[in-house]
Amino acid sequence: MDRLKAYLIAFILVVLGIAAGVVWYGGWKLLLQVILTLGFLGVTLMLLFFTGLTLYAESWKYGAILAVFTAISGYGLYLSATWQRLNVVAGIIVFFIAILAFGIWYISEPDLGLVDRFKSPESLERAGKYKQAARKYEKAGNYLKAAEMYERLGWMESAAWAYEKAGKYEKAAEIYEQLYEKEKDTYYLKEAHEYWKKAGNMDRAAKALEKYAEEEPWFWEDVAKLYEELGNEEKAREAWKKALEYYQKEAQEEGVFYEDVGNIARKLGREELAREAYQRFLEYCLKEAEADPMWWKHVAEAYDYLGEKEKAEEARRKYEEYRAKIMKASEETSKFPEEGSQS
Repeated sequence: MDRLKAYLIAFILVVLGIAAGVVWYGGWKLLLQVILTLGFLGVTLMLLFFTGLTLYAESWKYGAILAVFTAISGYGLYLSATWQRLNVVAGIIVFFIAILAFGIWYISEPDLGLVDRFKSPESLERAGKYKQAARKYEKAGNYLKAAEMYERLGWMESAAWAYEKAGKYEKAAEIYEQLYEKEKDTYYLKEAHEYWKKAGNMDRAAKALEKYAEEEPWFWEDVAKLYEELGNEEKAREAWKKALEYYQKEAQEEGVFYEDVGNIARKLGREELAREAYQRFLEYCLKEAEADPMWWKHVAEAYDYLGEKEKAEEARRKYEEYRAKIMKASEETSKFPEEGSQS
């Protein structure tokens, strides 16, 4: 049993013990009086604190409302402590329960006025209250109508969300493409790509991703792979060429990208460029391996690309030796003396 659970059980036992003592001393009537008094005391102190805080913030309207609630709770405290007019005490309890229930109900639909809560979404729509109608349609699970309301409001992202909930992924994708044309934010193209995929329209998904890659070029490789899946070899090759251009630029700053250059060059049949890139990748990995033996794994990969099998095996051996050393050190540090053992 953990310590927190033990404390909780101990607390419950203490409370039950005190309750039993109160019953033994004054009967069930006294226990009820104590419970009501402590309950009203807690509520009154809480309301008093929030009343003071609200008035300090100069929110006079809500401060006045809270002050009334505090006075009512304080009166309930007085009646409970003096054990008189119990029917009034019961009424106060019912009043606070009703207020709590109303508050939860009101908060559940914060955008709706009191009268609008009792209207149907259709009547709200006819009255031109599209925002309120959308919320009502959402609550009823009619996401298509909710999306229509959001479109009338010009809230296109909310409309896309509602279309997604309704399973109309193609409509959501179209909206995100429209938002891109308006805002020129590439985020919308990425979203359009994802929704076209969900809709099963892979051609449109590829076109959206291609447009995205024009501004975010590290995605050309994903575009190429998608066109390969679609069997469009011409478009795939165009995308691979653009991915190659991107990685060649990146490799000038960070040598690790020469591996990508080599892989794509080989895919495009440019063996001379591929071999040159793999050689540069090997040089980069050998340099890194001097400081971090973990890189011997990548050295082996580079030698494999170049067809130098013996050197690749030698690099793998060095990597495995390093890995075995790390595993042994890890095992040794994890071998702590058993609890309670004597030296």
